[in-house]
Amino acid sequence: MTIEKNVIGPGAERPLNRLKTMYELRAYVDSMYEDGREAEDKGKPVAWCMLSIPTQILTAMGVEAVFPENYGTICASSGAAAPFLARAESEGFPSHMCGYCRNGLGYAARMADLDGKIPPEAPGGGMTKPTLLVGSGAVCDARYKFFQALGRYLDVPVYIIEAPAAGQRESLREGAYENTVQFLIKEYKLFVTFLEQFLGKKMDWDKIGETQSTHELDRVWWEINQLRRERPCPMNSRDFWSSMSGALYKAGDTDEMTVLYKKMYDEVKDRVDKGIAGINREEKYRLTFQGLPPWHSLGFFDQLADRGWNFVHESSYHPARPVDIDVSHISDPMERYVRSSSRSLSAIIDLDFEPEEAAEIKEEILRQGYSHRLAAKNVREFKCDGAFLHPMLTCRAFTAPLFLYQKQIMDVYKVPSLILEGDIVDLTLFDPVAGLKKAEAFEEIMDYYKEVRKKEGLDW
Repeated sequence: MTIEKNVIGPGAERPLNRLKTMYELRAYVDSMYEDGREAEDKGKPVAWCMLSIPTQILTAMGVEAVFPENYGTICASSGAAAPFLARAESEGFPSHMCGYCRNGLGYAARMADLDGKIPPEAPGGGMTKPTLLVGSGAVCDARYKFFQALGRYLDVPVYIIEAPAAGQRESLREGAYENTVQFLIKEYKLFVTFLEQFLGKKMDWDKIGETQSTHELDRVWWEINQLRRERPCPMNSRDFWSSMSGALYKAGDTDEMTVLYKKMYDEVKDRVDKGIAGINREEKYRLTFQGLPPWHSLGFFDQLADRGWNFVHESSYHPARPVDIDVSHISDPMERYVRSSSRSLSAIIDLDFEPEEAAEIKEEILRQGYSHRLAAKNVREFKCDGAFLHPMLTCRAFTAPLFLYQKQIMDVYKVPSLILEGDIVDLTLFDPVAGLKKAEAFEEIMDYYKEVRKKEGLDW
């Protein structure tokens, strides 16, 4: 059961003002599961993939990509995750492991029971059995072993792509960017060799060289989120989470996705011009959400919107600021692809700050490993009154930085934080009733620090 039902009375105006273009975009992303089932019917290979893998390589090789992590959000939001989580635990996987992984493993175990058929209880039509599994070692603790464990139930090849995930300090060291590029070129070429041997066909290098449309998609998605700095904010986090999957999971369909994101940009820009907010209430408080969202209880944000809370920024799933990189002189299509899709932290800092401040921030990072100003930058740009921190026992990667972030934004900009523990998939670890009580009390704290910031000369 989720709390989204009966948030408001019959006939009442919903607190959240949802974007119309979000529904078309969301439907297109959800169609990946139907595409996977159709691919199986046609004898076309299907890959279960992780976020961070080079989707365009699979597209160029004629492989349909499906993402169990994204499917975990569907299971959680539809209330269908609990049996899969329980099955994973009965298989010996601990309850403190990543909810995405546990949901995927429970689903795969059920599929094994049915000789590779889709479980009848699967929401959205379910994920079809894959031809291969493509994992990644980037970012998260469980990612590398997650797909190896899936292989126990699905009996298909497992390929793991390694990817560097340098921290702030490491990214600024001399040669770091070039080393990353060369590493990825080697990794991706090895992946292509594996696919050619496994599928018995050659890579179409002309297709992998077509990266301009990806740039345009990234640019439009980034510009949409920049519009959210306006007051009132025209787009709530609910719409961001519902629509971010296109840029993350359907990058192989760049032309179609770009058209849909341009429609969303036009709608958000129209709201900015007309002063329309992402909530149907007065925007009393602007907040940033830090961590991964509780997909099972997104109705909680209706309740907060009803109190005038507008979530204007998030820490996760955002596109990088567009960086124009000239690759016209590079003949190797794989190198063009890698350089076009890779980003340098140094370049981002140079674009985001004035030269003198950028130099100071780089020196600060090299000296102590992080920068207060860099971490707190978004609460200033988006004029946030508070931060909602969502620590999770099941995700160390996103939880570990939260408490340092809490200190940084208070030290630099006097912005307080509300901490509410939960999970991305497991409803039993999230208490929306207690959370709403904490939120009510937190409003007094946000009001207090609004006055503190005024006394310190800050402009919000």
